[in-house]
Parts: sequence; structure tokens; C-alpha cells
Amino acid sequence: MKIAMITQARTSSTRLPSKVLMHLPYKSNITVLEQDIRRMKESKYLNEIIIATTNKVEDDEIVKIAQKEKVKFFRGSEEDVLSRYYFAAKENLVDVIVRVTSDCPCIDGEIIDLVIGEYLKDESCDYVSTVLERTFPIGLDVEVIKFSALKKTYEEAYKSYQREHVTDYIYENPQIYKLKNVLAATKYRYPRLRVTLDTMDDYMLLCAVYDELYKVNRNFSAEEVIKLLLKKPWLNYINKASVQKKDSYDLNSEIIEGANILKLQGMKRASEILLKQYKGGK
Repeated sequence: MKIAMITQARTSSTRLPSKVLMHLPYKSNITVLEQDIRRMKESKYLNEIIIATTNKVEDDEIVKIAQKEKVKFFRGSEEDVLSRYYFAAKENLVDVIVRVTSDCPCIDGEIIDLVIGEYLKDESCDYVSTVLERTFPIGLDVEVIKFSALKKTYEEAYKSYQREHVTDYIYENPQIYKLKNVLAATKYRYPRLRVTLDTMDDYMLLCAVYDELYKVNRNFSAEEVIKLLLKKPWLNYINKASVQKKDSYDLNSEIIEGANILKLQGMKRASEILLKQYKGGK
């Protein structure tokens, strides 16, 4: 059985372009993507790591990083990320795909192996992850997908968000796929903490985390990150206004979420007007 980490990476991210090429620690010569890859390598189960990027010239830099870190790469569609995963897995004869995104530079090999281990306990599962019920901090998520399930998803998922976000079709159809969720142990159970990279505020928090921990231990654990954020809770205010982007919304949910974001940014009147106009126009 071949178990491979496939992580998507591109420079044209909408909220924070070229975020995976930003330096961490700040003003170091190490990119976020390199930190991600090095932390993935701590997994005891992974047979290989594949960086799934796009065919765009702008992403040549991502390929160079993959080569520098001595991991494989695959180039495919920019928008159809599902097809990128499927063909990367197919080309490399992967039986079990592990998915961690390239904007999570606090990912922990122990958590990766925890989720893979849960899959290996019951290989009849199609999908095992930490995201069906979120109990880990944002940025420590891991998904494990059986190749046959990924193939079926590639063939059947047709909505644009299902092609962009890879696994949505799987957990939207529990009647088709056998799903399993992994709950966080007490030491990890802080789902409101956020250590991912979507905004500049997120980057500032991650710089603070790396400033504190990286110089002591270059492979600091997720548990150490959590302890730091609990010991110095004011750090969490740095990215408090960062909102986790959902994979998909129906119109009603999108408008309500938009109103909540406006309110969070201090634009209470605009939030109230948006909700009022929406309710009046229904």
C-alpha cells in the first residue's frame, strides 16, 4: 500500500497572493511551503510527498521548492483542484491520499499519523479526517482519502466548488461514502485557535509563533503552539478578525456570513442594512 501526502500550492491565492512563498520566520530565507514540507516529512507513515501545483508560469517557483526539498511535484488545472489531486495520485500509483494544505506551517507529524492510523484500523473507510466535526485548531486539519473514493469523486462531482475544494462531494454524500471523523485529544482540543495562513493578520501571528518557538526547536510540536497561545492569549487578537473561508455557501448563508463579517469589522450599520434589504427582497 502506497500512502502519499498530496498538498496543493499555487501563487495566485485570492485572499493573500503568493502566501506560500512568504518567509517564515520573518526575514528568513525559508518559505511557508518549505516549512510545510519539512513538517510533513516527520510523518512515519508517508511513503512520499507530492506538491500539486498549476501549469502557470508563475508557479515555476513552487516546482523549484519541491525540487529543492527533494519531493515530487505534479502540474495540472488551476481551478479544478480535484482533477489535480486525482491525476497526481493516478500518475504516482497512490493507494491512500493524505491531504494537508500548503498554508498550514504548524501542521504536526503526530497528528498526520494519528489520522492515517485511524484509517489503517478500518481500511473499509473511504474518508477519514478531522474536519467533519472540528475539534482541532484551524490549521492542523488532516484528511485521508482512499484512491477509489477520489476516483469516484473525480468522475461524479460537477459543481464548481466541489471541483475546487476536492473533498466536499465526499462528505456531502455519506450515503455513498464511508466516513470517519477523528476527535482531538484534550491537549489539542482548541478549535477556536487559528494557525493557518489566509490573511496578513494570520501571517503576523505565525511570525510571532515562529519567533517564540523555532529558534528553540525547529520541529516544534502543535502542542507547543497551543501552549504558547494559551500562555500568551493576547497573540490570538492579532488574527481575531480573520474569518475562515468556507468551501461553499447557499445564497442565504452567504449573505448572513457577509453581514457577520461586516459587523466584525465594526460596520454594524452596513451589516444591518444588508440583512434588512435581503429579508425585504425575499
